[in-house]
Amino acid sequence: MAAEDEAELSLLECRVCFEPYGPDGQRRPLNLPCGHVLCRGCVGALAGAERQRLECPFCRRLCGPAETSECRPLLQLLELLGPAGGGLASALGRSGGGAAAAAPAGLGLRLCLGGWGSLVNPTGVAACPGSGRLAVAHDGKKRIHVFGPSGFCLRRFGERGDASNDIKYALDVTVTSDGHVVVTDGGDCSVKAFDSEGRGVLAVREGFCLPWGLDATAKSEVILTDSEAGALYRLAADFQRGELKKCQMIRSRLVSPRAVAVCRSSGAVVVVEHLKARGASKGSTRVTIFSAEMDLIGQMDSFGLNLVFPSRIYATAVAFDREGRVIVTDVCSQAVICLGKPEEFPSFNPLISHGLSYPVGLTYTANNSLVVLDSGDHSVKVYSSA
Repeated sequence: MAAEDEAELSLLECRVCFEPYGPDGQRRPLNLPCGHVLCRGCVGALAGAERQRLECPFCRRLCGPAETSECRPLLQLLELLGPAGGGLASALGRSGGGAAAAAPAGLGLRLCLGGWGSLVNPTGVAACPGSGRLAVAHDGKKRIHVFGPSGFCLRRFGERGDASNDIKYALDVTVTSDGHVVVTDGGDCSVKAFDSEGRGVLAVREGFCLPWGLDATAKSEVILTDSEAGALYRLAADFQRGELKKCQMIRSRLVSPRAVAVCRSSGAVVVVEHLKARGASKGSTRVTIFSAEMDLIGQMDSFGLNLVFPSRIYATAVAFDREGRVIVTDVCSQAVICLGKPEEFPSFNPLISHGLSYPVGLTYTANNSLVVLDSGDHSVKVYSSA
């Protein structure tokens, strides 16, 4: 069996019953606290009739069924493959038709953080504008890891639970200008803020259906998406005092919006919408750009992007670079792509076209280093110019 076929088998099938994962019912993939992934049916079978404790069949760690959580990266991959299925190799652009374009000269991998055992199915990454620290959201015992500029893990916080500083399932993370870490928690559909020491200072639970992506503005406000409500919100708070000032819906009628980014210079907002699959077709994404006043500037779906790029693009994360250009991660080509400034959107320029497995997060540091969150190998990769 070829190496890529083995990788496909490992990703798309439960390693206990060897049945393919699916989006619903007993086939839905679940994370165990140890980081291994099983289908819901096997979790129930291993827990027994009383459903109190189960032992991971791989590492023998004990846990309860209530401690499991949905494996969001794998569910997104199943969504990408669509109801027609299809091989993982084709979905991730491994058909072998030709060599990927080389990354621009001078942009190289400077630092790689995390890895299996340190990060478990990471979902979001953000850079602190002042300190250069990186905050990473993942599904480990402590949901948020904070790394220093040298790559050393400085702090871990946010255990699963119901206390103010607990996080059930972190979907995304951002860091405000004054160093507060803000997280969307899909477990209880809330937005939670923490100070630089990891102490919970604010939790906003009312009014959201499924808050997903978020990014901080230059004024330390937070722009966030609600995937189920199809809406975009602006959240303003005094994080020092733990007081919410306002949480205002600023855009509605979006289609499953997830990733979002704010341009620090212009205030423009870019959103990645996830369009539902129709019939046998695969799901697709749409990149939508709004001005600071929330007027529509540009919009392009996967089909339209195919007109400027020969391969299918499925965007999972988005960011603005220092010059205000829109940057996306694409899991089909396992690449990071520049789509240009809003006024020239969309252009096409691959920034990173090798060395990534399943990129799901993206941000820029204060010194203009490009940070990519790769859920495929549970790592954070920092690129910079030579």
